Amino acid sequence: MHSIRSRAIVARSLAQSRSVVRSTQSHRLVLRRALATDEVKPVINSTTTVPPFTPLPPPPPPPRQSRWRNFLQILGRTTLITVVVGAGGFYYITQRERHPGTQLPFDPEKKTLVVLGSGWGATSLLTTLDTTDYNVVVISPKNFFLFTPLLPSVAVGTLNPRSIIQPTRYITRHKARQVSVIEAEATDIDPVNKTVTFTDNSEIKGLISSTTMSYDYLVYAVGAEVQTFNIPGVKEHACFMKELSDAERMQREFMDCVETAAFPGQKAEEIDRLLHMVVVGGGPTGVELSGELHDFLEDDLKSWYPELAGKIRITLVEALPSVLPMFSKQLINYTESTFKESKIEILTKTMVKEVKEKSVTLQMPDKTIVEVPCGLVVWAAGNKGRKLTTDLMGKLPTVQTNRRGIVVDDFLHMEGTDKSIFAIGDCTATSYAPTAQVASQQGAYLARCLHQMARRDHLQEKVTQLEGVVKATVDVEERKKVEEELESTKKLLLKGRLRPFHYSHQGSLAYIGSDKAIADLPFMNGNFASGGVATYLFWRSAYLSTLFSLRNRTLVATDWLKVKLFGRDVSRE
Repeated sequence: MHSIRSRAIVARSLAQSRSVVRSTQSHRLVLRRALATDEVKPVINSTTTVPPFTPLPPPPPPPRQSRWRNFLQILGRTTLITVVVGAGGFYYITQRERHPGTQLPFDPEKKTLVVLGSGWGATSLLTTLDTTDYNVVVISPKNFFLFTPLLPSVAVGTLNPRSIIQPTRYITRHKARQVSVIEAEATDIDPVNKTVTFTDNSEIKGLISSTTMSYDYLVYAVGAEVQTFNIPGVKEHACFMKELSDAERMQREFMDCVETAAFPGQKAEEIDRLLHMVVVGGGPTGVELSGELHDFLEDDLKSWYPELAGKIRITLVEALPSVLPMFSKQLINYTESTFKESKIEILTKTMVKEVKEKSVTLQMPDKTIVEVPCGLVVWAAGNKGRKLTTDLMGKLPTVQTNRRGIVVDDFLHMEGTDKSIFAIGDCTATSYAPTAQVASQQGAYLARCLHQMARRDHLQEKVTQLEGVVKATVDVEERKKVEEELESTKKLLLKGRLRPFHYSHQGSLAYIGSDKAIADLPFMNGNFASGGVATYLFWRSAYLSTLFSLRNRTLVATDWLKVKLFGRDVSRE
């Protein structure tokens, strides 16, 4: 009986354990289904209590982009857009300059305007002039404009000669009316009969090489030539710094001196003579040339001629008490101290008495005469009038008595004429310095005056016609309308008075070598003087903006970049 009871108890306990296992397995199955359907419900069993299931938290948001990364993305997109737009605009401007459109032909009813020269004054005039008012003819021995402030850079190979010239036809072909450009040299001007005679001075001549042309208005802008002060030997042995050919000649002769000094067996005295460069003239041209020579020596010659570079000497000779007299005393002292650091010798109050093949004779401040051996003399000491200018002045001897140049009135008319001849630039004798800045402003002013004069002539013709219509009109109302139009035209005619020329000085700039420049700029009621590397960057940007075309700006900037990367060329033709 006892064994039967024990067996029943064992069987009952086994049954209970199986039910617990089954309930646990069913509970796990429910949990899995709840996880699969994202719906979890608590499972309650008679034997086991399970707490409700907590759902998983949502996934975290993506990390926020940093401000730096946002800035770089915006900068990259802006840069890309700027490059694309800039390249497109650059290409458009270059193609527009390369392909000028059609022009109006000469109008026989228009007056003839003859322009002599292609320098600063003439080019500024052509750039501003409205050619629909006149039949314009340009006569010049050069068919291009030369940017003279950068001529010293060409002399040492910093810039390519073609980078600073602008063909005159590049300007005239973009004007509304056709402009005739003639490469010839004017030989005679008749102010009474209003004619100009010119001759073809090129190497190749045709059947006709000289002719005469009549004009209604003449713009005399032939510039000036180098002033030698009749010092012996200057024309024969010195290099000038006036034309493009002068800079190219100076570059050839300078490298010739260096290569000759490197010839085997050359004596020490002869080497010192060959490597001594004398620059005469302490104005901007002479100072900038001395600075460019120093840069050529430091940046290039020391690398390719190490045995000679230390022997090259540069001497700047000036007859006045100081160099750069148009600048402030502060900038003069800064230039002199910079030249002293660069080992450029400055001889002030020193006059040149003679230039020989292998030396230059100087009169020192104490009146002693010294003969200085040298390999090259560069003359940058002033200008004088051309023969054509003196001949023209000689035809008006009672009025044109100033030796410095042509005397003009406040409207740039040549004194002694019937106001049909205008004179601008270095050929005139005015109260202003003979600089490119003055000539450029005179050219722009004269272009505006010529436009007002053409407008005034048109209004005068209209007044004459209206006066005739008034006399011939019988109807009262019609006559009243014509009289009103006549009065308004006369008022416009009175308003069109010419204003006298006024020069606005924009400041003076000069490069002094060693990546330094000086600037004397008008500011408020005084001047702002600056010098150093920052001024050198301003000097470059100012000259780039002054160039007349995008083509020249691109070529000059590219030359500067090439020199910075590869240096100057030391080869010699």
